Formats: sequence, structure tokens, C-alpha cells
Amino acid sequence: MAPWPELENAQSNSDKYIEGAADQQSTTPAKGKETGKNDTDTPVTKIELLPSYSTMALIEEPTAVEDPWNLPELQDMGIKWSERDTKGKILCVFQGIGKFILLLVFLYFFVCSLDVLSSAFQLVGGKVAGQFFSNNSIMSNPVAGLVIGVLVTVLVQSSSTSSSIVVSMVASSLLNVQAAVPIIMGANIGTSITNTIVALMQAGDRSEFRRAFAGATVHDFFNWLSVLVLLPLEAATHYLERLTNLVVETFNFKNGEDAPELLKVITDPFTKLIIQLDKKVINQIAMNDETAKNKSMIKIWCKTFTNVTERNVTVPSPDNCTSPSLCWTDGLHTWTIKNVTHQENIAKCQHIFVNFNLPDVVVGTILLVVSLLVLCSCLILIVKLLGSVLRGQVAVVIKKTINTDFPFPFAWVTGYLAILVGAGMTFIVQSSSVFTSAMTPLIGIGVISIERAYPLTLGANIGTTTTAILAALASPGSTLKSSLQIALCHFFFNISGILLWYPIPFTRLPIRLAKGLGSISAEYRWFAVFYLVIFFFLIPLAVFGLSLVGWPVLVGVGAPVIFVVFLVVVLRLLQSHCPRVLPHKLQNWNFLPPWMHSLKPWDKLISASTSCCRRLCCRTCCLLCGCPKCCRCSKCCEDLQEEQGVPVKSPEAFANMAVDKEAQDGVPKSKVDASGTKTISSITAL
Repeated sequence: MAPWPELENAQSNSDKYIEGAADQQSTTPAKGKETGKNDTDTPVTKIELLPSYSTMALIEEPTAVEDPWNLPELQDMGIKWSERDTKGKILCVFQGIGKFILLLVFLYFFVCSLDVLSSAFQLVGGKVAGQFFSNNSIMSNPVAGLVIGVLVTVLVQSSSTSSSIVVSMVASSLLNVQAAVPIIMGANIGTSITNTIVALMQAGDRSEFRRAFAGATVHDFFNWLSVLVLLPLEAATHYLERLTNLVVETFNFKNGEDAPELLKVITDPFTKLIIQLDKKVINQIAMNDETAKNKSMIKIWCKTFTNVTERNVTVPSPDNCTSPSLCWTDGLHTWTIKNVTHQENIAKCQHIFVNFNLPDVVVGTILLVVSLLVLCSCLILIVKLLGSVLRGQVAVVIKKTINTDFPFPFAWVTGYLAILVGAGMTFIVQSSSVFTSAMTPLIGIGVISIERAYPLTLGANIGTTTTAILAALASPGSTLKSSLQIALCHFFFNISGILLWYPIPFTRLPIRLAKGLGSISAEYRWFAVFYLVIFFFLIPLAVFGLSLVGWPVLVGVGAPVIFVVFLVVVLRLLQSHCPRVLPHKLQNWNFLPPWMHSLKPWDKLISASTSCCRRLCCRTCCLLCGCPKCCRCSKCCEDLQEEQGVPVKSPEAFANMAVDKEAQDGVPKSKVDASGTKTISSITAL
């Protein structure tokens, strides 16, 4: 049956329907009436009964459910090009050029804010990350190495920094390649948090947030699933260590030139005016250098002069002399000649914090807040600009170019070409985080589909490893082999993951899992923050803490948890595909309390908590302001307005009833404002 009519269309007087029917019949005389004469020549009107009809839908047709993952139509709401005059066309061209320049400016500051954000994380947590690596007793545990890689990369917001620490430790024989491979896997997971944080900035619109968060977390799921399969395989067979060792031994690599820094040439002049770091401090802490723990990571002197001179120095005994010929005594002391290194500071660095004697944590916190504000602002402005530019034919061309496959039978080539494009773009910008973070708003507004973003992300994983390989080739001879072998481990790990989760469409599980998480996060937006905190902080910290206690404790706690998760996944699959195999009670999750199988109770709890906090803040605001009129957005002001009577839109039928009542009482209660909206008191509306 048809739904009830809206109140605004309700009619208080039934005569309107009779008049409407009479008017309808009078306007169709040819059909409804036929005029004739009888025997007495008296005109007689013959009435032909029309077939009965009803305006009620007897059978409600099922409405087509729109797929939330379909890309939205980016319609052009402006004036068409053909309808513009010459002045309008010139103005439109200049507007397009201006928007393109603004887009490049915002994109530049977006990339710079990512660089400053990484520096801020290193200032806040860099020394803690170095201390993670300094505990060599648990490095033999591959699971502990994995979570250390995740935590360090999350803290310093750079997989290249964590990889360079691992290279230094391997070159110094503090770590072997076998123990370094799980850390590289963890670094691959930790670097995917950046674009997930960027996706949170689009939480204002549910549809955009669904697509953006799914496009960001497809990277997470690819890394987690790859580790889930390849970490046990590596622990059992050491195939990555053996394969990379074979490659390094077969090819006689020599020291090459430095890796090309294409994007750094553009961004460094600006970011170095804000902050400059001495990243050697983290490496020194990781290698148990006690003197580095009290050093500041903020770089003060950029130009120094090192002078090596020979000086006469005293030694405890002749055994400490450099050589017997350079050793003598004067009766009281034993003297020798040694090379003494003297470092002289010449010029200070030119950045904001060079003359402030602030702790690293304070400077890092300031930069963290500022960089996040700039990042959010640039992202919002980029999304707005893209939304205004990508309309009409431009949007159609871009969407078709990016999301259309090659014609049959070469459709399968499209995904592999996208992988190459992602690898090339990442090689240009020198960072997978920058490329995937820049792609996230495009996924949100519907320019790039999730299915196309997946191979682009896989290509970004390949591109960041090629940059690491070039950087390894530029290493000195003492660290060339170890750094190159670790970079190749990273490369072959991503290649193995692509072979697992891309060639066969059925195995592209990251897409399905990311869409599921995107739908949940769009409905319960707090769940996105919950996912970030749990999977990137709490679980790695819990595993690291259990690893410190010992391997038996880790197995004793982790094995039951893994078994329960495995059991839930198997039950969920059976409930979806073969429910008849299960007992009637296990065919759904209703046998559990609601809080164990549904997010609605948690959503109510979180909503109530945030509502209480909001009311408390608003009451405090009203008390501080003294007058409710100065803070209209607060809840307490709304409560006051509701008590006094808020203007309420009334349907026409009820408005007429109110007017009749006023006419009887003689007291006007309804008013008409300037816009024509009738308002009545809240009691009359009820």
C-alpha cells in the first residue's frame, strides 16, 4: 500500500476533493457525457460511467536498492560552455587556471605538512623508537620484531627511517638479516597509517567517508594479510633471506650515486625553514650509545669544520702509547703523540626553533598540532577545489580514463598497468605515504574506484622499495651488502604479497574487507578511530609487552586469542554460506548478549557519553558568557528557546485549524514571518 501522505499535503476541508472531481468531469464532456433527444424532443444527457480507479497502490513495487559503492555522478551545475558569451568564456578559462594553480599550492603545502608531521613524530617518539631497537634480547622472536617494526614506523611516521636504523644495526653486527626481515614487514604495515589518518578528515560526509576510508584501509588489509601468510613461511623456511642473499652474491654490486630526490628538491627549501633534525641520534640510541640519550634531535649547527691535529697527550703507562718511538716520560707522566679531532661550529641552521632552548617533546608537540591543522585545512580545500573542478565532461573523461578497463581480451592488463603507474608515481614523489594520501580524497569524492585504487596502492608499495634499493646502492662499502639485502627483502616481500592477493580476482580479499570496514565506519564513525588505536597501538604494544616477559607467556596468551578469532571467522562463513550445517542456535549470533555481536549498544553508550560532555561544555560556555544569546550553538540555549516556544513549521491543514481556533477565541496566536512561513506556539502544534 502507498505510504501515508505527508502532513503538509493534508486537507482540512473535504469539499476540495468534491470540487476537484466535479471540475475534472466538467473538463471532459466528450468522454463522460453524451447528449441526445428522446421522443418528446427533450434533450437528455446520457452519462457514461467511467471505469473506477484508485490512487492507492495495491501492490507496492520493490524499490531498487542503490549500491553505496557506485561512483557518484559529478554533474555540472553551472552554465554550459555553449551558452556563455565571449566574456564569460574568457572568465571561465581564467577561473580554471586559477583553480589549477591553487590546487598545486594546496597540494604543495599538503606534502610539506606530511614532512613536518613526520619530523614532529620523530621528536616526540624518536628516542623511544630507538630504545625499542636497543633491546636485542627479544629480536630473535619474529612476532616481537614484527610489532617493533609497526610501533617504530608509527612513532616516526617514516618507513625509510626505520629501515635505515635496521640497516645500521645489521652493518654493525648488532642484528642479523634473519631477525631484520620481520622488522621490515612491520615497517611495511606501519607506513599505511598515514593515509588512514588522512581519510578521517573526510568524516563529515558519510558517502565520501565510506569510500575514502575503504580506499585507505585496503593498503592496511593487504599488508596485514601478507604478513599473516608470509611471516610464518619466512620463520619456517627463511626464503626471503636466502633469495636476497643469492641475488646479492650473484650480482657484483658496486657503490653507485645517491638516489634521486625529485620531490625533496621542491619541499626541502620550505620544510628546512621550519625544522631540521639530526637523525643520527636515533641510530646511536638503537646501537646502545649512552651519550646519545642526552642529545637533542634538533639540529643547531649546519656548517661545522673538523680539524685533526697531532698533540702531546699523557697516558697512564707506556703500554698505551701509539708506538714505542713516540713515547717518553718526564719522571712524573708518560707522554705520547695522538691525533686529536677538534670540531668547530661555523654557521647555525636557519629554522624557526634554532634559538629556542625547548625540549624535543615540546617542539614536537607544537609541530604536531600545527602540521595536523595545516594538513586538515589543505585536505579540505583540495577536496572542495576538486569538487568544483571535476564536474561535467572533465569528470566524465577523468573517470573513464582511470576506471575503464582495456577491451576484451586485454582487460586483465589494466590492473598491472595501474601497478606500474603507482610504482612510477611513488618513485617520483619518493614516498608511498605521500602518493596514497594524495589519492585518498580522490577516492572519497568518487573519481577513483576502490577496484582501481587497489592496484595503484600495490604499485606504491613496489615504488617505495625501488627507492630504498637505489638508496642502498649509494651506501658506503661497509654497509652496502647489508643495506641492499634488506632493501631487496622489502621488495620481494611486496612482490610475494601481490602474487598472493592480486592475480586471481577471487583472492582480492583486501577489497572486500576494506569495503566492509568502510561501511561499518560510515555508520559508526567512532569505529574508525577505534580501529586505528587497536590495530596500530594497543595490539602491537600488548604483543611487545608479552614478548618482554618471555616466549612461553606470549604463546600462552596469544594461542587462545587466535583460536577464538579463527572460530568466529569459521562460524561467520558457515552462517553466510551453509547455515543448514550448523545447529539452529548457531545459525545467528542472537544467543550472545547484544553488546557482543552488535555495535548499536556501544554506539548508544558513546553517543550518550559525548552528549553529556557536550552539554557540560555548553553549560560551562553559557555560564562563562553570562548571556545565552551570545552562544547560539550551545545546547543550553536551545533548551531555553524550547521552553519559551520555538517557531515550528506547521502543515497547511493544521494551520487552518489554528486560524479557526484563533477566530473563535479572538486572540491571535499565529503569525506569518517575512518569508511566508506560518509559525505557531509549540502547544498549538502538538
